[in-house]
Amino acid sequence: MHGIYCTFYNLCGNVTCICPSQIITPPTVRIIHSGHACNVEEERHTERVYTIREGETLELTCLVTGHPRPQIRWTKTAGSVSDRFQDSSVFNETLHIAKILRTQGGRYYCKAENGLGSPAIKSIRVDVYYLDDPVVTVHQSIGEAKEQFYYERTVFLRCVANSNPPVRYSWHRGREVLTQGSDKGVEIYEPFFTQLQGETKILKLKNLRPQDYANYSCIASVRNVCGIPDRSVIFRLTNKTASPSIKLLVEDPIVVNPGQTVSLVCITTGGEPPPILTWLTSNDSLPQRSVVKGGTLTLPAISSDEAGVYSCVASNNVGNPAKKSTTIVVRALKKGRFWITPDPYHNDDNIQIGREVKISCQVEATPPEELTFSWLKNGRGLRSSERMVITQTDPDISPGTTNLDIIDLKFTDFGTYTCVAALKGGGIPEISIDVNISSTTVPPNLTVPRGKSPLVTREGDTVELECLVSGKPKPIILWSRADKEAPMPDGSMQMESYDGVLRIVNVSREMTGSYRCQTSQYNGFNVKPREAVVELIVQYPPTVEPVQTEMRQGLGRPVVMTCRVLRAHPSRVLRYEWFLSNKLLHAGAFDAQRDETEYTIHNLNRDGWGEYTCNVINEAGAGKCTFHVTGKAYSPEFYYDTYSPLWQNRPRVYSFKLQWTQMNPNAVDRIVAYRLGIRQMGLQRWWEQEIPVDGNINKGELMTHNLTELIKPESYEVRLTPITRFGEGDSTIRIVTYSGECNFHCSFEEEPICMFIQDKNDDFDWTRHSAATRDTKYTPNTGPSGDRSGSKQGFYMYIETSRPRKEGDQARLISPFFNVAPKNPYSITNPPAYCLGFFYHMYGKHIGTLNAFLKQKGQTTSEGPVWSLGGNQGDRWKQAKVSIHPTSSFQIVLEGVRGPGIEGDIAIDDITLEEGECRDPPPKFLLFMLRAM
Repeated sequence: MHGIYCTFYNLCGNVTCICPSQIITPPTVRIIHSGHACNVEEERHTERVYTIREGETLELTCLVTGHPRPQIRWTKTAGSVSDRFQDSSVFNETLHIAKILRTQGGRYYCKAENGLGSPAIKSIRVDVYYLDDPVVTVHQSIGEAKEQFYYERTVFLRCVANSNPPVRYSWHRGREVLTQGSDKGVEIYEPFFTQLQGETKILKLKNLRPQDYANYSCIASVRNVCGIPDRSVIFRLTNKTASPSIKLLVEDPIVVNPGQTVSLVCITTGGEPPPILTWLTSNDSLPQRSVVKGGTLTLPAISSDEAGVYSCVASNNVGNPAKKSTTIVVRALKKGRFWITPDPYHNDDNIQIGREVKISCQVEATPPEELTFSWLKNGRGLRSSERMVITQTDPDISPGTTNLDIIDLKFTDFGTYTCVAALKGGGIPEISIDVNISSTTVPPNLTVPRGKSPLVTREGDTVELECLVSGKPKPIILWSRADKEAPMPDGSMQMESYDGVLRIVNVSREMTGSYRCQTSQYNGFNVKPREAVVELIVQYPPTVEPVQTEMRQGLGRPVVMTCRVLRAHPSRVLRYEWFLSNKLLHAGAFDAQRDETEYTIHNLNRDGWGEYTCNVINEAGAGKCTFHVTGKAYSPEFYYDTYSPLWQNRPRVYSFKLQWTQMNPNAVDRIVAYRLGIRQMGLQRWWEQEIPVDGNINKGELMTHNLTELIKPESYEVRLTPITRFGEGDSTIRIVTYSGECNFHCSFEEEPICMFIQDKNDDFDWTRHSAATRDTKYTPNTGPSGDRSGSKQGFYMYIETSRPRKEGDQARLISPFFNVAPKNPYSITNPPAYCLGFFYHMYGKHIGTLNAFLKQKGQTTSEGPVWSLGGNQGDRWKQAKVSIHPTSSFQIVLEGVRGPGIEGDIAIDDITLEEGECRDPPPKFLLFMLRAM
């Protein structure tokens, strides 16, 4: 502790330390909990388990130390699967989950990092407890004995309840408790586990007797864990108990027209207790407009999308559920198409007189067996003949297809042929498809117009890719990407076009490439598809970096701005232009050998502050880099560990010590002052003042300022803004909150050890250490194996009693001064009470004594200890609490006295000081010891 000068201010340990190298510290972290915890187990060093009831509020807080302030991130791991909260991590100190669900249990991790050392990570397992209502199901087996002509009927009652922790079951018959062996006709199977049903318990009734017909109740219990009450269910077993049976009062299948109202009726024909009826579909969800009333399901104005299998399910928890199904078929005609085969026996692609021509027509129909076709020629009915052969739904071709074969085509056969598709029974509009056969009927052909490939356009424009299609009848054109497995602009793999034109709006650079236009198969002519390719080249302005950045610099220093080209098309960049606001600074041709351009300010002056832009220009446009050159100072960073208010000897006033460091103080001109703004929470008016700064500020240097005249118990918003020759810099805001109880807490995780100091007049010093770094090979049977939380990386203080220490040597650790908060502003007639608490570890056969003293200001010698304990207390941490009543500013002195041998290490951790009497009285043996002193 030599060479560190510290001034102590308050009960909460707020201090000013001129020791900048120790202010910058790596992060440490620990997790505390609030909310509705049922239990928190911390006995196991490797795991902390936080138990909570389903539906309660989970609140975990990550307390961190370190400076600069670490960034905190919560994540969760459930089993082997890592997931995030609402698809994102939680980046604040407190994780809050209202009405927690059982699926949200798992291990939660808090990670803190500030760029110094390794990130600090702590975890806690959250166990969500719940108990659902149990369900009793009944099953019976009927078997025939081989040599006797009678039936033995055995009934099984199975009780199932989902729970965490595992459930315990008990069975009752009426008021009688059933246990294994209590009734020869009853067997109780012990719980067994299944993946789907969890823990179950079976009650077996062998060869049913009259007394077995009774009310059975199953009670599920988790033994009131988390205050979860027992849950029960009653099942009445009678000689009429039977599994359900049902009947559907409908045909199967049901064929209807779209728009009709369909009603499905399901009735129960057996089952005791009376079954409950439910309706399901093949995809488990009923149509949104469906209406269920009892066993009747009504589907108003049914559509084709609502066709499918509908099932009625009856369940009464006896045996297996009963299920009956029917299929609803909605009649429909859709997707008619045709194609012409010039001559099925030759490879000709043209229609020729004297040859055969086949016209094929295909329609999708529901139900397919109701589909009928008829043919017309020039509007008049056509019958099958030797030269005009009509084939209905040829099984050798696609289903729902009819063919018209024209044998030995004659000139008189030219005309319009119409294929008419209909469903038997009517009710659905017919589909008519016209096919023209004439001397001008020719197969399709595709070409790309001159000058339309390659097609050059600019990003953001609208472009039309064109393929000229000829032929009669004119086929539909399918467009797709030819050079890669990439989707079309609308997201599909193919796009249809009826005129051979593909129109792309707001074309992007990713759309550059080859596009294939192709006649669709079986559309127009049954010939090999024709295709052509169009090349599309999309020009776009240069993509540059940085798009926008801020550069902070002090006056008189150089500034170098670099604008880099990442990609461009055409890749040959023409020129660049540098501007300050609207003033042209420099322009020129871009060097083809380089991918960047620079602009340098050799000596920054006041006129040099502003917005610089670099335009890099090609034929398609300009890419722009923007640089904001400023002398604005970075924001200060509050030293957030000093969160508790100072106490003053005035009843309605408190003060607060602000502590902060400056982010990158040397990046800009010297900070000459800070503008401090403060306002009471809920009010609009800010009070401002300037805090002057003498000399340069070093990185990590801790600066302080006392806020006074703060009114209890109000909270305040504090704003701190650095000022340079440029003007005001970035501000930082924090909230100062008055706390009626001062929670001074020291866990020795940071090197300054909460500003405790070693007594210079004792025999030796306390040592700060962790179990991970402490060498105990010479004294393995003494001292702790971890800090108070069980962490081997956590720190604590201990006395090393190995040689050259001798019996009776003393080591004293002295706290900072704490001010008294008097209830009377003028005199202290009723001294206030404070509760001193700490954890101690006293393990080893040579343990000496641990003493706690109250040292008040103005006293030359300390009175006797306020707490004392000696001897081996076992290999575990224990907590001490003692109430103290100081009348003036005071310090706490913790003294370790060496025992008769080297196995006498004493350790302390987690020292707290709170206003008020200790809530938990000290143990009886300690009271007896204090009275005897």
